[in-house]
Amino acid sequence: MRNSSILVLTVFSCLATSTSDRSCRAAESADTILHSGKVITVDRGFTTASAVAIRDGSIIAVGSDHDVLEHRGPATKVVDLAGKCVLPGLIDSHTHPLGACLTEFDHAIPTMRSIPDVLEYIKERARVLGPGKWVIVRQVFITRLAERRYPTRTELDAAAPRNPVLFSTGPDAALNSEALRLSGIDANFVVDGPGMIEKDPKTGEPTGILRNCTRYVKSVDPGKSADSAEQERRLLELIRDYNAVGITGIIDRNASAGAIDLYRKLRDRRRLDVRIAISHAVDHSGPLETVLERIEKVARHPLRAANDWVRIIGIKMFLDGGMLTGSAYMTRPWGVSAIYSIDDPAYRGVLFIPPERLEPMVRATVRAGLQFTAHSVGDAAVEHLLDAYEAANREAPVAPTRPCLTHSNFMSARSIERAARMGIVADIQPAWLHLDAGTLHAQFGEERLRWFQPLRSLFEAGVVVGGGSDHMQKIGSFRSINPYNPFLGMETAVRRTSPGHDRPLHPEEAITREQAIRFYTMNNAKLMFLEDRVGSIEVGKRADLIVLDRDPLTCPVEEIHATRVLATYIDGRAIEGLRAVDQP
Repeated sequence: MRNSSILVLTVFSCLATSTSDRSCRAAESADTILHSGKVITVDRGFTTASAVAIRDGSIIAVGSDHDVLEHRGPATKVVDLAGKCVLPGLIDSHTHPLGACLTEFDHAIPTMRSIPDVLEYIKERARVLGPGKWVIVRQVFITRLAERRYPTRTELDAAAPRNPVLFSTGPDAALNSEALRLSGIDANFVVDGPGMIEKDPKTGEPTGILRNCTRYVKSVDPGKSADSAEQERRLLELIRDYNAVGITGIIDRNASAGAIDLYRKLRDRRRLDVRIAISHAVDHSGPLETVLERIEKVARHPLRAANDWVRIIGIKMFLDGGMLTGSAYMTRPWGVSAIYSIDDPAYRGVLFIPPERLEPMVRATVRAGLQFTAHSVGDAAVEHLLDAYEAANREAPVAPTRPCLTHSNFMSARSIERAARMGIVADIQPAWLHLDAGTLHAQFGEERLRWFQPLRSLFEAGVVVGGGSDHMQKIGSFRSINPYNPFLGMETAVRRTSPGHDRPLHPEEAITREQAIRFYTMNNAKLMFLEDRVGSIEVGKRADLIVLDRDPLTCPVEEIHATRVLATYIDGRAIEGLRAVDQP
């Protein structure tokens, strides 16, 4: 009976085919074919092809022009690439989109490259706001200022004598006298918990430099706040610029509940033109039981379900300070430093979560099936996080949840071996090398930077490492605080050069161009838990791909950063009217 049924279906199919060859062919035809190009597939063998066919948002053929054009039908849009290069859509493993797009909502913020630039901005803001209003400067990193130091309390006082001033670089800050007074920070102030108030060794008075103590600053943001409609408009503007530089997927590495809700709304209304994986922000403070409850709550979130567009993959915490501010937790002391205003020769940075609290948090996250990651910049912070992963791994393998090292700028051969052995992934920002290598070299010297962003060692060890930007502020892939142009990231990973340093920084850790492309495609797809859906141009995957004005495998290496995206497709749909906000 079964065989006769199959025979009937086969005969019916053949009759239908003979009746209307055109309709049968139309059912097999592509919506879009791109041909006569160089399609870099980023498959396992890193093969190339000349054409790709797309139907219903999926890739149905990759290969020669002759074979792929067999899928042309009467309604197929056929695009002649004229030799142009095609890559999978690029992915950024570390962004903060909502905060970044709202940075200049209230007013335009100039690029500040020197202390005089900073002071001029403060003067102008004080004039606009009027006496008594807080003047706040955020994320202008001292490593990128010509003087390579914090503005002093005296300089801030002179710039705005009648305003409190906060020069904030994340967990660390410089304050003027009025800001210290209003915050109640004086010679007798006692820090409760991680962090420290820098004090003048002669007078005992605060210098104005705070290490992980901005929680004590009683600032009031003087700017206007964006309503929900404006937040949506600005976010869509940023996503459009992501698309314009080839980005079709991102990981939000510290998403608030409000940001997550906005992503969901845009997805439901089909207005989201970038895939978003989410590391949900989790506060590590308070009773341990409360922190574990927060983790469990994330595990129960409806967006934990597998989804191509918006999905919570894990949680994010903060383990140490930063290298841009002088508070990353290091194995060896930072050293007395005029750059970072450090006068304690034993100072090693700041560790926010002690091991006895970190380990149960990691174990709970792994048990919940979530990816744990923590901001961990210094080599000692990286080792502390690996210790926690090791403890959890003894209870059950952690690799299925892809625990992550976020930033992990300073590593060691031992930390790389441990990460590889346990299946730990890493999320690294090459633009930090590009922008900050000069200052870091001046602070630490050549030897201590041997294991700074050791990309080649990570690749060779088999660690899945993804390229990101830590995009924090402004729209514009080059003008942003921490530029998010992925081609700049690729070039930096290959060349390891910086405008602030006169030679490549440990070129033995440079990666190949092929690896640099994997860094922003297939590797990041794995970090998003979407490697079976995106990250390469293969039959059955979603059709996220970009067309370039040059071949990043063969163009002059110093021109990779100048690559322009001519077209961006996501789910097989060309995003119309793209134009990048800025160019190199």
